Amino acid sequence: MTDDLIDGLYREGAPIRDTKAPSGPIEQRWSKRQFEAKLVNPANRRKLSVIVVGTGLAGGAAAATLGEQGYQVSAFCYQDSPRRAHSIAAQGGMNAAKNYKGDGDSVYRLFYDTVKGGDYRARESNVYRLAEVSSNIIDQCVAQGVPFAREYGGLLDNRSFGGVQVSRTFYARGQTGQQLLIGAYQALQRQVAEGTVTMYSRHEMLELIVVDGRARGIIVRDMVSGEVETHLADAVVLATGGYGNVFFLSTNAMGCNVTATWRAHRKGAYFGNPCFTQIHPTCIPVAGEHQSKLTLMSESLRNDGRIWVPKKAEDRNKDPRQIPEEDRDYYLERIYPAFGNLVPRDIASRAAKYQCDAGKGVGPGGLGVYLDFSEVIGRVGRDTVSARYGNLFDMYKQITGEDPYEVPMRIYPAVHYTMGGLWVDYDLQSSIPGLFVAGEANFSDHGANRLGASALMQGLSDGYFVLPNTIRDYLASGPYPAVDESAPEVVEAKKSVTSRIEQFLNSKGTRTVDSYHRELGHIMWEYCGMSRNREGLLTAVDRIRTLRKEYWSNVKVLGENEQINQSLERAGRVADFLELGELMCIDALHRRESCGGHFREESQTEDGEAERRDEEFAYAAAWEWGGEDSSPVLHKEDLVYEFIELKQRSYK
Repeated sequence: MTDDLIDGLYREGAPIRDTKAPSGPIEQRWSKRQFEAKLVNPANRRKLSVIVVGTGLAGGAAAATLGEQGYQVSAFCYQDSPRRAHSIAAQGGMNAAKNYKGDGDSVYRLFYDTVKGGDYRARESNVYRLAEVSSNIIDQCVAQGVPFAREYGGLLDNRSFGGVQVSRTFYARGQTGQQLLIGAYQALQRQVAEGTVTMYSRHEMLELIVVDGRARGIIVRDMVSGEVETHLADAVVLATGGYGNVFFLSTNAMGCNVTATWRAHRKGAYFGNPCFTQIHPTCIPVAGEHQSKLTLMSESLRNDGRIWVPKKAEDRNKDPRQIPEEDRDYYLERIYPAFGNLVPRDIASRAAKYQCDAGKGVGPGGLGVYLDFSEVIGRVGRDTVSARYGNLFDMYKQITGEDPYEVPMRIYPAVHYTMGGLWVDYDLQSSIPGLFVAGEANFSDHGANRLGASALMQGLSDGYFVLPNTIRDYLASGPYPAVDESAPEVVEAKKSVTSRIEQFLNSKGTRTVDSYHRELGHIMWEYCGMSRNREGLLTAVDRIRTLRKEYWSNVKVLGENEQINQSLERAGRVADFLELGELMCIDALHRRESCGGHFREESQTEDGEAERRDEEFAYAAAWEWGGEDSSPVLHKEDLVYEFIELKQRSYK
């Protein structure tokens, strides 16, 4: 028995044995699963209904594809339009194993790079499928008119991203997410016009309805009128993104939240690897205490920008242009010569932290390193650099007042993506039958660290190609018995939502929601951020529990329910973040190894690299809600590597 178990923070449950992944040669598994999945004939599809929550790349693509197949789809988003989904913020590109550069890429190499980049903590079958489907995504998006960058001769262009030694990233300048989302949006709107998809914007999911052990609907709040509505269906798909805003400061849109997936978790859906969060190394540093959001500078900039700090700490306040070449430390190129500035995000982030901890950080507070483009501008010219990154340079100048064509950018790591999410099997079905989870909302494809340009790939893979082929195996057994709004499970779900709203609005506290969120973010960043240790995580759990208790007795929520009320919206989201934050720290505490974005200080090599402990932790952690006053239950899914050798990562 480990000391963490003695602390009583969690209990161990039964291991997960069946993930529905087919056996046999890995390159045949996806084809085998598609053939074995039961079919639904076109006439019967019109009788089956599916709810899709979230209309970013994963949700928008899924809703459009399911609608085109003939199912009756209801799609929900809390934004005023699907075009405002956070997928629009993705900048640098999307991976696909087409080998257009002829530099040795292949489906297997993308599979290998993804498993290695995730530090061997992802399920092989899911990752290979992602790599296999990647080429189809490009063809689909080109057919939709997505304006990918092209070479002079008209062929699609590629560039490199961190953790790889080939060029496989397709891009649309620094606006790739926006262009891909427009493609998915037009496909979605076509189905809205056809009548197969009903779109509900400005509706936020606040509860999952489970009847007879199956997901059968959701409770939503109309964010304009305040009306609490019930929507029922044969199956539910959650594609609601990640939970990086648990840290308060992150690169996520401020509306991004965990509520949809957390409500499902409380109803029985396992939460996979919640402590696996990604710190992106290429963000604009924090400017002040009252800042509410951080801005990402695309990883694509690391193709041409060189990262450095002054060799001498006393030079850190100098104008970087006045620091001679011999006094600059291009530390990534020095430490990792094989990959240089394109090492994976977790490694680049920790390396920047080490330089700043050593007193060589630049900018306010010494929390920054330089990303310098002077060499590439001198080599290929300003116009070429502007064609590649112009909108990113303009954005940086507008935010900082500094011109990156003239002065090196200052960057520092920040919370970006979450590899954790609801646990799903090979079919993307959660531990609740009928509840499917797509994109960043699930845990399935990235292990402990996501390679750059793979988020867009997973979202579109899940939405266009995987989910529509796997959900039919479940729907083929339907239509399921009709559920009436008067059913006890439906009444209970709606009552829990209305009671929670009333509790917030009747609170007579003295502190704002945002003040609690900011304090939670400080705790999470300090103790569960770029590095973690046992004592700090135990401190974090204790402080979060205290903060959550105070939250429910002292939070102040202004306004009324029967109107647009952002204070009320945030109140529910922060309440869920407080519960998630505790589980993240417990997950980080139980995993006494370093892997990818999860760095336990007690488990590192002599030169400060992450040290995994495969004999103890080669599994995915799937957490079950234990109840209001009980500890969470840990279920382990063993990760078996048949096609890739387990070994310590090296990018040197």
